[in-house]
Amino acid sequence: MAESRTIRAAAAGAARPGVGNILLRALVGLIRFLRQNGALLLMALPGVLVVFIVSYMPMPGIVLAFKDYKAALGVWGSPWVGLRNFQFLFNSGIAWEIIRNTVVLNAAFIVAGQVCALTMAVLMNEVYHRYLSKIYQSILFFPHFVSWVLVGFFTYAFLNSDTGYVNAILSTLGGDPVNWYGSPQYWVPILTFLSVWKGLGYFTIIYLAGMLNINPEYYEAARIDGASKLQEVFRISLPLIRPLVIINVLLAIGRIFFANFDFIWNVTRDSSLLLSTTNVIDTFVYRSLSAVGNFNLAAAAGLFQAVMGLLLVLVANWVVRRIDKEQALF
Repeated sequence: MAESRTIRAAAAGAARPGVGNILLRALVGLIRFLRQNGALLLMALPGVLVVFIVSYMPMPGIVLAFKDYKAALGVWGSPWVGLRNFQFLFNSGIAWEIIRNTVVLNAAFIVAGQVCALTMAVLMNEVYHRYLSKIYQSILFFPHFVSWVLVGFFTYAFLNSDTGYVNAILSTLGGDPVNWYGSPQYWVPILTFLSVWKGLGYFTIIYLAGMLNINPEYYEAARIDGASKLQEVFRISLPLIRPLVIINVLLAIGRIFFANFDFIWNVTRDSSLLLSTTNVIDTFVYRSLSAVGNFNLAAAAGLFQAVMGLLLVLVANWVVRRIDKEQALF
C-alpha cells in the first residue's frame, strides 16, 4: 500500500510541470523496476559482491607492476620505476617459457575439451531412454565436483614411479617403468586428458541442452529426405548450436593466458623436473611471491596476463564478427 501511494504521488507530481519532473519520472521508473525485478536482483547480490570483492577491490594493487616495492615504504610510498619490471621479466628469458607453456596447454585443453564435449553431446542426444540419459549425465558431471587436490593424489597413485599402477601394468606387460614426474615430455597429453575428464560433463550438458531445444521437425524433414544420422548431425545439430560453441570458445580464448593454478600445482606436485613443460604464468607468479618475495615481478606478470586475455577476447570476437556478424559475442 505504501509503495502504491508513493507511485501514485510520484505519478501525479510527474504530470505537473516543475523542476523535479524528471526526478519524479525517474523515481517512478526505479520503483516499478524494483517491484518487477527485486527478487532477481536480490538473488544476484551475493555473486555481485563476491566478484566485486575478489576481482575489483584488489585492482589498485596493479601499481606494484610499475614500482620498486619496499615494505617499509608501503605500496604508495615505494618509488616508481616505469616499465622496468616488464623489461626485467622479458629479458630474463623465463617470460617466453611461461607464456609458451600457458598458451600450448590451454590451446590443447580448449581443442580437446570442445571436440570431446560436442562428440559426447551428440551421442547423448541419441539416448532416448529418460532414466538412462539421467544416469549417463550424472556419471559425466560427477568429476566436475571433484577437487583438484584429490585429482592430484589419484594421479600420483597412478603415475608414482615406485608403486604406481601404470608402471605396475607396464612391468606386467614386459615394459620398462617410466619416471613420470621426471619426464616433462609426457605431461601435455596427461594434463589434457585430466582437463577433458574433469570438464567433459559440464560442457556436454551445455551442448546437450542446446540440441534438445532444436525443433524436432528439422530431423523429421531430414529423415523424410533420406538423410543419415551423420548428415543430421553435421547439417542440423552442429550448425544450430554453433552460437553456443562460439561463446564457449571465445570465453576460453579470453582465459588462454590464465592457467588453472589448482590444476597445475596439485597434479604436477610442483616437480622441478617438469618446469620446462608445466611452468605457467600462474605458478610463476606464486613462486615469485612465496619463494622469492618479488612482488614487482609477480604484479608485472599478472598485469600482462590480464591485458593479453582482454586483447585476445577482442581480437577473437572481431574475427567472428568479420565472418558472421550475428554470431559475435558483442
